[in-house]
Amino acid sequence: MKKVGGRFVMLALVVVFSVVAFLPSYPALFQTLPPWLKRAFPNKGIALGLDLQGGIHLVLEVEEDRAVEIAVDRSVNTIQDLLTDKKIAVESVKRTGFAQVTLVFPKGDLKAQIQKILEGIPGFSENAGAGSDSTLVYELPEGEIKRIKDSAINQALETIRNRIDQFGVAEPLIQRQGLKQIVVQLPGIKEPKRAKDLIKETALLEFKMLDDTNRLATELPQRVLKGQEESILKQHQDKIPEGDQILFEKVVEKDSGREYRIPYLVKKRVMLAGDVLSDARVSIGQFNDPYVAVSFDARGAREFERITEENVKKRMAIVLDNTIYSAPVIQERISGGRAQITGSFSTQEANDLAIVLRAGALPAPLKVIQDLTVGPSLGRDSIEKGIQSTLLAGVMVVLFMAFYYRLSGVIADFALTLNLICLIGALAALNATLTLPCIAWSILTMCMGG
Repeated sequence: MKKVGGRFVMLALVVVFSVVAFLPSYPALFQTLPPWLKRAFPNKGIALGLDLQGGIHLVLEVEEDRAVEIAVDRSVNTIQDLLTDKKIAVESVKRTGFAQVTLVFPKGDLKAQIQKILEGIPGFSENAGAGSDSTLVYELPEGEIKRIKDSAINQALETIRNRIDQFGVAEPLIQRQGLKQIVVQLPGIKEPKRAKDLIKETALLEFKMLDDTNRLATELPQRVLKGQEESILKQHQDKIPEGDQILFEKVVEKDSGREYRIPYLVKKRVMLAGDVLSDARVSIGQFNDPYVAVSFDARGAREFERITEENVKKRMAIVLDNTIYSAPVIQERISGGRAQITGSFSTQEANDLAIVLRAGALPAPLKVIQDLTVGPSLGRDSIEKGIQSTLLAGVMVVLFMAFYYRLSGVIADFALTLNLICLIGALAALNATLTLPCIAWSILTMCMGG
């Protein structure tokens, strides 16, 4: 008798635990409880999946080839800086193919000297057959290209996950699919367009110098209407010097809300990249305009101080995804590892910019393969039908068991009910996500148990 009593006590404790764990999943009843009692319950219960409460489903593909090109372009900047530090003058260092870097230099004894300096460049190997007395060609082997592509997908996965976590979406699903695809499911999202823009934002932050000494810089119009960027580029395409590019700054008139673009002649060489950022947060300026305050790590702070010291009274462009946010004049050497990104954006836009900068830049652009938006009305219908199906299946099983097996059936019905209570309590305790397949599985469990 003692053994049976102990089992009944254990069973009662399990039932009480299941009810306690499930209550936060039922907000209508949970909110009526007094505050002191709420604190005794778990914070979360069962979360509804994408097919029940609505949301967005995205299948994204990482542009792997572009990731390799970006990696090679960064190596080009590294080689340029290395040769500049060694005081070796070369005519050009540029990416000439998908994964090739070509150096052109005056004829003489520079070739052996450059080869010795570039021996330590990781990943690259010299293509002796493609070079000459005045050129050197370095390229990435197939193994290194494969490593960069795989690393780009994994980095994109982590970057998206960090952005979604800071955006505040509950129970997101972010996982790799196949070789180069990423699946993102955001249930219950209230601003799907903002979430999609936040995910797809490449967020490649770069600091570049303006080329104000070139004649083309004075020929560019002061500002143009939004949508006229292509015509400006075509009009001055032949005049752009090698090593320069035309980028635009977005300007919005506060009174009329009309958008303009200011063209600048910018040097392609990246003075400092966003991978040296340690923090980014929104602040309010003296005119109540939001801006993003960024902080650099130790290496970035040293580089930023050196760059500003060497370019006093020159203009530096702060570029994000080939769009200029501001182009201030460097008045003096800036120490302390801090800078500001100002622009014509709202507090929400500034906050989103800070999120993507904190989470890090995507290693390559993303291509949307599939974009589905599930409405909440479909979720309500699914929940109602799921509950009706579960109740109907449960009633039919209980009645059949009681009618066919008499007292044994009633005892089995009691055990089945306890099984269902414990199952729901376990799902709530584990903060599981409830989906249509999960409801179907519960119904199948009841039927099989009967």
